[in-house]
Order: sequence, then C-alpha cells, then structure tokens
Amino acid sequence: MVLDNGHERKEVLLDSPTRGLLIEDLVWREMHDFSPDCVLLVLASEHYDEVDYIRNYDEFIRLVK
Repeated sequence: MVLDNGHERKEVLLDSPTRGLLIEDLVWREMHDFSPDCVLLVLASEHYDEVDYIRNYDEFIRLVK
C-alpha cells in the first residue's frame, strides 16, 4: 500500500491479518501486490458517492498544495 498526502509518500506493508490502516481524508492511496488469499475490507462512515472522490493524481496534488 502506498500512501501519499502530497508532501510525503510512504509504502506500508500489510503482511499480517492482525494489521490494518486508518486512512484519513486527502490521502492518495495505491494498492498493489495482493497475495492470492488477501481480503481487503473497507469500512466507511458515509455511503459511497462517486463525486466525492478524486481519480486524477495531478488534480489531487493541486488540491493539497
């Protein structure tokens, strides 16, 4: 998992079922290298609405700078 707040970019390895992440607002995330037995669970405080999300990294960077 790569996390990027526009100022710092970190790679986080989730290699145990006892580990998780709390990702705050305005953090770009890239998910990759899943194992075949991986389960990704997302919990959210609001219902999903496509218009609430930024899909373009350059647009994200303009917003957080």
